[in-house]
Amino acid sequence: MEILKIAGALVTLVGSLFLFLGAVGIVRMPDLYNRMQAGTKATTLGTILTLLGVGIYHPAWLGRMLLLVIFVAITNPISSHALARAAHFAGLKLTKGSVCDTLADDEEGDDA
Repeated sequence: MEILKIAGALVTLVGSLFLFLGAVGIVRMPDLYNRMQAGTKATTLGTILTLLGVGIYHPAWLGRMLLLVIFVAITNPISSHALARAAHFAGLKLTKGSVCDTLADDEEGDDA
């Protein structure tokens, strides 16, 4: 039983580190799109690991934590995509030096 508590604490700690790195990525990235990518990927994994760690630490809660993991795994990327698409259509530009903007290239082709 003690090994489950240690494993749960370690998984929760790793999840917390990913959440912290996501916050650092949000501060360090140059534009909205890069910030959104860094934040979404790191916080999705960090939240999933934190929830699984709590589920391992408290085995009676594992079912509930797995339901929350499924919810986060589905909704976090979808909401990030919707926000990035809305920002693009609102006219927010990428920073100079970005490789390409394929969505803008498609829109230019539609006008012709």
